[in-house]
Amino acid sequence: MARIVTGAGTSATVPFDAHPIHTERLLLRPLTEDDADDVAAYQARPDVVRYLPWPERNAAESREHTRKRAAFTHLADDGDGLILAAELVGADGAPGPVIGDLSVFLKDRENAQIALGWVFHPDWHGQGFATEAATAVLDLAFGELGAHRVFAELDPRNEASVALCLRLGMRLEAHFVESEFFKGEWSDLQVFAILARDWTTRS
Repeated sequence: MARIVTGAGTSATVPFDAHPIHTERLLLRPLTEDDADDVAAYQARPDVVRYLPWPERNAAESREHTRKRAAFTHLADDGDGLILAAELVGADGAPGPVIGDLSVFLKDRENAQIALGWVFHPDWHGQGFATEAATAVLDLAFGELGAHRVFAELDPRNEASVALCLRLGMRLEAHFVESEFFKGEWSDLQVFAILARDWTTRS
């Protein structure tokens, strides 16, 4: 690994290879093609993809998309990403279904900027899984990766994601009004972000 330190003192630790992360109820691990059926269960739902830059996908399309996303396991240069499956773990430790996934993209290596995204099957909403998973990924970003700032971009109509950002302690930094013609209509974009110092000192 090489730690990149700029004159302003920001840093990012790269290269980095994805590895499993255990939380209380989940295993966050690199997505694989074998997860395609579980992923298809939420990629096919219009309520899931409504505010995501994805179309609804059938099983074959979802399998191909999953195969492509499974290649995102390494961070070295701007634009590189990790796609982590959120696998439910049973009380006995047995692996369960993949109930969602999270993305971590290196946006600006020199200034240690990382973008975070997530999607979860609605059947598992309201049980704290997204918060649990995103908290672990923020620990990864600010700990192992040495990020200075992590941000998420989302449609403000995606109320569940807005609420998750706020639970994570992210601040609303920007609201762009009708900045994109998205799925047949003009849509707003919000940017939420959190700095390393805010994450490490949160209560």
